[in-house]
Amino acid sequence: MIIFLSSGLFCLLMAAVGIQAQQTPINDLNAECLGNVIRLSVTPLFEDVDAVFNDTQIINLTPGLATQCGFSFKFDPMGNAMLFASLQNCFSQNMDDKMFSLVMQFRLPGNHMTEDPVYRVGKTCSYTPWTSREILCDRNYMEVSVRTLPDIQTIPKQPTGGPKARSGNFWRGAEAVASGYKMTAVVFSPSKNVMNVDEVQRKGYAIANTPTRLVLRSPHNAEETYLQNVAGVPMRVLSTSTFFEQKWLVTRVDATAVCPTPEAVAFTPEVITWYMPKHIDPLFSSDAFTMLEVYMGIDAKRLDTEEMAARNYSVLVTEAHIIVEIPVGAVGGYFKSHIQDDQYFVTYTIEPMLELLWIEDVAHENTSYKVLFPITTPPMARPLQVRNYTPIDTVPEQAVFVLELGTFNLDVELLNITFPTMVLTVAECNARGFNVQEQRSPDNTLKTFRMEVPFSDPVVFKERRAEQGVTTFTLQLIYGLVIFPEYAPFSHSAVVDAVLLDIVPPSVTGNCDQENFHITVDYRNQEPFFVVLVGKRLLNHEFAQQYLTEGDTDFTITLPFSSPDAVFESVHSSSVRSRLDVALLNPYNNMTIKYFSLACSFLKTLTECFSNGTMTALAVKVESAPGLNPGQLTLSDPACGPTYSDDRFAYFHFTVNSCGTTRKFINNVMLYENEISLPDELEVKLNATTSSEEEYQLKVSCYYVANITRTLAFLTRPRDNEPFAETGTGRLMVRMRLAQDASYNTFHQEEDYPVVRYLRQPLHFEVELTTSSDPKVALVLDHCWATLNEDRDSRPRWNLIINGCENPEDPYRVVFHPVEVDARVHFPSHVKRFEAYMFSFAEDAVEQSGQVFVHCDVVICDASSPTGGPCSGQCVNQDNLKRGRSCFMLFRPWQTITELIGSLSLSLNRSTTCQRPL
Repeated sequence: MIIFLSSGLFCLLMAAVGIQAQQTPINDLNAECLGNVIRLSVTPLFEDVDAVFNDTQIINLTPGLATQCGFSFKFDPMGNAMLFASLQNCFSQNMDDKMFSLVMQFRLPGNHMTEDPVYRVGKTCSYTPWTSREILCDRNYMEVSVRTLPDIQTIPKQPTGGPKARSGNFWRGAEAVASGYKMTAVVFSPSKNVMNVDEVQRKGYAIANTPTRLVLRSPHNAEETYLQNVAGVPMRVLSTSTFFEQKWLVTRVDATAVCPTPEAVAFTPEVITWYMPKHIDPLFSSDAFTMLEVYMGIDAKRLDTEEMAARNYSVLVTEAHIIVEIPVGAVGGYFKSHIQDDQYFVTYTIEPMLELLWIEDVAHENTSYKVLFPITTPPMARPLQVRNYTPIDTVPEQAVFVLELGTFNLDVELLNITFPTMVLTVAECNARGFNVQEQRSPDNTLKTFRMEVPFSDPVVFKERRAEQGVTTFTLQLIYGLVIFPEYAPFSHSAVVDAVLLDIVPPSVTGNCDQENFHITVDYRNQEPFFVVLVGKRLLNHEFAQQYLTEGDTDFTITLPFSSPDAVFESVHSSSVRSRLDVALLNPYNNMTIKYFSLACSFLKTLTECFSNGTMTALAVKVESAPGLNPGQLTLSDPACGPTYSDDRFAYFHFTVNSCGTTRKFINNVMLYENEISLPDELEVKLNATTSSEEEYQLKVSCYYVANITRTLAFLTRPRDNEPFAETGTGRLMVRMRLAQDASYNTFHQEEDYPVVRYLRQPLHFEVELTTSSDPKVALVLDHCWATLNEDRDSRPRWNLIINGCENPEDPYRVVFHPVEVDARVHFPSHVKRFEAYMFSFAEDAVEQSGQVFVHCDVVICDASSPTGGPCSGQCVNQDNLKRGRSCFMLFRPWQTITELIGSLSLSLNRSTTCQRPL
């Protein structure tokens, strides 16, 4: 196997096929055939490694020999290695230029009790057909393979003799004679230097015949190579002519390799751009050629278009260039850490590949061109800082420094931390309670080092400033770090401090009664230095006026259990479990000083059964279903939706013989059951959104005694006259007024009319039952409309409220406002408020009369005897609710909707007049 040596060199020893040794298959080696290249991937082992050539002789594949024989190596910072070998490398078995077999063996050092284990990896690759010319540019060599004449074929001599003969003829084989031809000389251009085969090999080149091809390999910066500017891109060129002689005949074979240089790349902090000439002049005999294929890959392996798009790679073919763009940090590369002048830098390395195939139109010869081109960005500075997340709102006995150092690449490790009085390793820090942790980024490419040091530890310097009422805590430290695998050490120092007030932290307690939460905050004779978060709402002045009671050193928040600031944890047949969360926050950094949560069960009737065979049920949105829309809940029959709903409740009213209600008999009792849930398609959508497998289901039921006799006593007396309902006058008086704003505190007087309003300005109307003190009486708006004159029956007419509901055809529908008890309103059921928007009639726009009269019909209801009709309550329209509007029932979700027992039609003798500007 393969691993780093302490010297940083990669030591590989090659093996021929048929080596007799202990062979153990392992999963760390993975060999692949990638066209004319074999790639071997090796996972990190962190051991020194040997490998053998055969049973007796070791060949150390040094960098020079790797270049000459067609091998290259690549390492990442984590010790992973890749070996790339040309199919025509020195150690492959070539079978008629069609099959190539390479076998390598690696020996791991054993202990003194066992022999070194040997691991073997072999790969046989098929590569056919060859093109006329094959050019391979690897990181440390350039290789060109050209087709030769059929009678220039070499029969290699078998290696004989000592190591010198073996290390020579094994990869050369070019001096052997076949068909009367002999390789005699190699001429390099443009220098015209002539060398025989031995000279070529001694200078680090490799040259050999295969059965059908001539192979030439050279280091990139060899003496006979030269630079040439091709379409503005510097390219390294090797140009040769090889001569073969047979008696009176001489045959010449030309071979040229051209490879890009590092200057072909441009960098920005975000993108790497690699320019490759499309017309590589030294390789073409004319300008006429056809580009047949262009492929991009990484680490010698092609990528398809989907993979390239996923990695944000791009390849653009222009008239002059093939342009490759790779984002810095893209998948396929890696970052490496560096230290220069005590500064932390990173580089990004990636090895893209280009494969080109073209054919020359004149010579009709095709060329395969492959470049494995490692790219490393210039060093990019990454300033280091220690981020201090220390909370400064706790007592010193509980406070800790929370520090985070970073960000680093994965090749950086934290070894120790130096404090003013001692040096501690990471393990010693954790044993002391400092909780040193390595934290990775979500994509597992970066890391930071987090540490917590208690203020009470002796390494923290403390200074109390009594006159200021504070204590200062200071921590000095030096982080000792190292970069792997080269073990390059570096350090980073920091000084952090915190100032704590000498205060006693506040306490929070709470309890519940049958309706409310009671939360008490005791701030212990100190001025409150915090803000209060109730649920998700800050306790502001308006909130405090409504719900807060202050004491000398404390205050109490009293909040209804059904408040939107609380959350419902669970619902049962006769109770609701509600929870209120309270947090005290530091107003300067928003850190939590104290957190308190109170959960209580409140006895509430969620289902009511009436003797007339009707049922009501209230469904509640619970915390475990955050994506639930109560308005989408239905009974067992999906056509039966809620009578009323908002973002937390859904109210159902139905008869026991409808909406899929089932009935069964249990002894002398009839049981009616139904179920509130989401339709199946909405349930699937909710689970997909919330990643929850739970279903929302609420069973409701009513019991009726099947056979029961009750005794009722009553008296009768003759009726003096027939019952009738008075209209317009009488003891029940109704008035309608126009409020000056949405507070409904002040109203326009008689002398104010006509009142001027601009188009689309809001108009706030209040309709009030003025003379009744009966809480069982309720006023309901039946119809409201507008006309151009005082005649309520005149035309044109525009409806604002129809049968207690907004006009669905009105683009600016009315908004019903809730009515609460206050100094003026003693019976909210006697008052209705709604908001409309100023408008003009189309006829009015022409006639410019400028006045609009508003009229309303109301119904007076007995709230104690529910029935149908308009007395069921002010209309609740689902579309209206979705726009955030409200109605009468919204504010009393736990009471039964009142029903109509009688009606009274009133025609108001005062119409509110509004005038729009001309």
